[in-house]
Amino acid sequence: MMAGFGHTTRKHPRSRRRTGPRSGPDRATLGIIGVICAVAGFFVLGIILGPLAIACGWLAMGRRWNGARPPLALIALVLGAIDTILAIVWIAGTAGPGTGMF
Repeated sequence: MMAGFGHTTRKHPRSRRRTGPRSGPDRATLGIIGVICAVAGFFVLGIILGPLAIACGWLAMGRRWNGARPPLALIALVLGAIDTILAIVWIAGTAGPGTGMF
C-alpha cells in the first residue's frame, strides 16, 4: 500500500494525550496564582493562603523536584513556606501565657 498525500498508514497521527482537551489550569497560571496567594498571605489569612501558595507552587513545578523549575513556581513555594511559618509563629505568640482570656 502506498502512503501518499492525504493517505497515511496511521489513522490517528497524534496521540490522544496531546490533542485532548485540558481539564485543569496550566503550570504558568498555577505559578501566578501561587505568587499572588503568597504575597496576599503576608497581609491577611497567612495560615490559609500560605499552604495554598505551597500547593500551587508544587503543582506548577509538575509535582517533582528534579528538572527545570519555573521561577514563578519556585517563588510561590518559598514565599508560601515563609508565610506559613510566620503565621504559625504569630499564632503561637498570641496564644502564649498571659495573653489569653483568663
